[in-house]
Amino acid sequence: MNVQEFIDAHKDEFLNELFDFLRIPSVSTDSSRKDQIEAAANFLVGQLESIKLNRVERFETPGHPIVYGEHCPYNNRPTVLVYGHYDVQPSDPDHLWDTPAFEPTVKDGKIYARGASDDKGQSFTHVKALQSLLATDGALPVNVKILLEGEEEIGSPNLVPFLESHAEMLACDMVLISDTSMFGLDQPSITFGLRGLAYMEVEVVGPNRDLHSGVYGGAVENPLNVLCEIIAKLKDEHGVIQIPGFYDKVQPLSSEDRQAMAELPFDEEAYKASLNVNALHGEHGYTTLERASARPTLDVNGIWGGYQGEGAKTVLPSKANAKISMRLVPHQDPKEIAALFKQYVESLAPDTVKITVEEHHGGHASRTDLGFYGLKAAAQAFEDVYQTQVLFSMEGGSIPIVADFKRVLGSESILMGFGVTSDAIHSPNESFHIKDFYRGIKTSARFFQILAEQQHS
Repeated sequence: MNVQEFIDAHKDEFLNELFDFLRIPSVSTDSSRKDQIEAAANFLVGQLESIKLNRVERFETPGHPIVYGEHCPYNNRPTVLVYGHYDVQPSDPDHLWDTPAFEPTVKDGKIYARGASDDKGQSFTHVKALQSLLATDGALPVNVKILLEGEEEIGSPNLVPFLESHAEMLACDMVLISDTSMFGLDQPSITFGLRGLAYMEVEVVGPNRDLHSGVYGGAVENPLNVLCEIIAKLKDEHGVIQIPGFYDKVQPLSSEDRQAMAELPFDEEAYKASLNVNALHGEHGYTTLERASARPTLDVNGIWGGYQGEGAKTVLPSKANAKISMRLVPHQDPKEIAALFKQYVESLAPDTVKITVEEHHGGHASRTDLGFYGLKAAAQAFEDVYQTQVLFSMEGGSIPIVADFKRVLGSESILMGFGVTSDAIHSPNESFHIKDFYRGIKTSARFFQILAEQQHS
């Protein structure tokens, strides 16, 4: 039995194990879920031990554990570091889920559960690929290391120090990551570019308590009004960000980049229909795909203040808050952008309020060389399994650790995503196509085989 046949023969087993993984509510941002984070880490340790890697270890950090395994018997073959994360986003608002967020449900050929696509389902494909290769061949075609963390959804605060202190252990020729999306269902694609991130929070404080708006309105500044006025000045009507210096290091899109995006099979009308919107909006002078993947952005992710209960309450709130994210492109430094944002927002605040600007986390944008041999092996693996030519695209999301892998380990990353944009990651009713879970396992296994074949050719 070859490896592809082994995967077909063990589909039900692999799916049930994924369900067990998805049932663990490993929400990293929720301190009350610490026991569940521990359970998810221990689940992965058990999985890696069961497939008989040469080394499996759980590393403690000041936050959540890092799970590590390796099988590296060769001195003359490439070493691949597989990276993934086992933490997930909160499930709320829970009332918008059609089925329980942490009880995997199969419907319409999809698995519905928090973490199904981001990133438990996708990262688990590699665990099962390694198992399948070891079970059929008794060895892996190349050296493989696997690193699974529990803090990606909160900015990976402990991962970079871990990389820096364990750089020798983690040394590799490339990093394999499945935490992105294909361009479309049955249309495999490899992401060669990711945007960076600067995530901020703004708090505006006025009087020492909430006030009666009839008694004090017109005499005391309303922090919620001020916050809205500040936000309105962050971009103009054409979607251009107004922060001084924001675009200084942004390089124009090359003609090759624009041509590559123009050749992608993108249907703007279908895109609008899928979102139930009548029109799209963004920076003038760029296509929808360019704005969504290759240009910097600024968006309000949350805003609150004052009375939000049922009915009316005539209150002048004592404070107001907003969370704001900026997606960045190559050469934009997240720390520098955060400082520019802070300086500009503070300059907009009147002296009738106090304002605090806090930087939460960020990361650099990344690009992978399209000529990299590991990228070519990934493309061939996709084509062998999906029987379709692979597309190459840039993605608007951020995986800050990709730039850190390059900086600390000197390694290119291969973004081999098996999800699709309709998987609703971070949203209610997150899903992952079952067939792509299986095809992901097969593609991962084939990738390792092709790397070994390239080495011998």
